[in-house]
Amino acid sequence: MKSIEIQNLDKLYYTIGEVAEMFEVSRSLLRYWENEFAFLTPRKNRKGDRLFTKENIQQIQIIYNLVKVRGFTLEGAKQELKKEKSNLTEQFNLADRIKDIYARLKALEEKLSS
Repeated sequence: MKSIEIQNLDKLYYTIGEVAEMFEVSRSLLRYWENEFAFLTPRKNRKGDRLFTKENIQQIQIIYNLVKVRGFTLEGAKQELKKEKSNLTEQFNLADRIKDIYARLKALEEKLSS
């Protein structure tokens, strides 16, 4: 999976196509996950198009990690989320912060060496 850095997302809303491309999954899979996971509720415009926020993208990243990376079934992922939702969210936030700090340190290192 591509690592999605939530803090680097600059738009308020993302279309289902953009989100599907971020995670390299189909749009239908995102719609399916929306039906399976009650907490995943993107906004919809008047036409019914889904509009995903940064929070929705973070939720998808957690689901993706459980199902696609760690190999959980959907039921297993639901149970894991019930038990560990706050811990999982904290882990992703921490990982994003670490990546941001690393990027800043690299930039500082480049400035110092030039």
